Amino acid sequence: MAAIDLAGTSRSRFVSLFLSVKIGLVKIGSSLLLMLGGGAIGREGPTLQVSGSIFDLVYRLIPDSWPRVSHRIMLITGGASGLAAAFNTPLGGIVYVIEELSKSHIARFRTAVFSAVIIAGMTAQNFLGAYLYLGYPRIDPFPIWMIWALLLVAFMAGYAGAGFTRMLLWVSSKRSVYKKRSHQLLFVLGLSMLFAILTYFSGTVSMGTGKSVINQILFDGAESVPLYAFPARFIGAALSFSVGGGGGIFATALSSGAALGALLVGPLGLTSDHHNLLILVSMIAFLTGVTRTPFTSAILVLEMTDRHSAIFYFLLAGIVGNLAAGFLMDKSFYEIQKEQYLDDLKQQT
Repeated sequence: MAAIDLAGTSRSRFVSLFLSVKIGLVKIGSSLLLMLGGGAIGREGPTLQVSGSIFDLVYRLIPDSWPRVSHRIMLITGGASGLAAAFNTPLGGIVYVIEELSKSHIARFRTAVFSAVIIAGMTAQNFLGAYLYLGYPRIDPFPIWMIWALLLVAFMAGYAGAGFTRMLLWVSSKRSVYKKRSHQLLFVLGLSMLFAILTYFSGTVSMGTGKSVINQILFDGAESVPLYAFPARFIGAALSFSVGGGGGIFATALSSGAALGALLVGPLGLTSDHHNLLILVSMIAFLTGVTRTPFTSAILVLEMTDRHSAIFYFLLAGIVGNLAAGFLMDKSFYEIQKEQYLDDLKQQT
């Protein structure tokens, strides 16, 4: 997002501070190390940055004699293709571009984005097959008189997602106090030790992207995960991400939302027939609370599950989650981070 803001301006030379082959390679290596350690991170964030770095490299290699392509459009297109490939969610990649990565009119870059998403999606499917990220969870017809439960779950999950953002920012502010490398190393080791202690007591529920936790909840029932699953996912993700390594928060935010939904459906006294819909609603709202992109969150979960019959409930969950998050945070985590990067850049130059 910071690179897109800089592209096409007098400060476009600073794009290389955020996107480059070196950064892409370090991002891949860092993500692999975090995953080997069981870190509660996703792959979509690094995938976006790696994809953007590749598109930035291609832009710089285009000969001057060729028709010039907009630098900003190249980076926007890279972000869309990265998200589409990470989750096998082409529509999610397109909607994310419209909702988050760009404030420009879609007509300016629709052909480039659509083409890149199609190519990235076909490439990903060539390696992984035409898979659904979360399979086909059962969703029964939801009675309209029970809409109160959906609204309540969505509101609480959206608020919790904003709380997760606030926790990440709080830990980041504590880390920024330390300027010496030795002090920063000790801080990172401290976070790592806290995560190790958490996993010792909570087990594998706090580790990894959380995809297995989501599948367990959706296919084995909300009662199949322990009550501490939500705090374990919530705290584990915050600790893992705050270490500073390469890792995304989309997947782990979805798993935190699923664990929160599993915690809520029991006290609501609803039959298990309607649990899955509320679990998915909680996932959408929690992710929205972090990213403040309600339509992207809804479309992502829709494409991950192929549950088109629930599209209106998904969209409603995104809107309510965004509303709830607004009570705690004015901006998304990514927007705040982007502004911080650009402010630091101004101070340095």
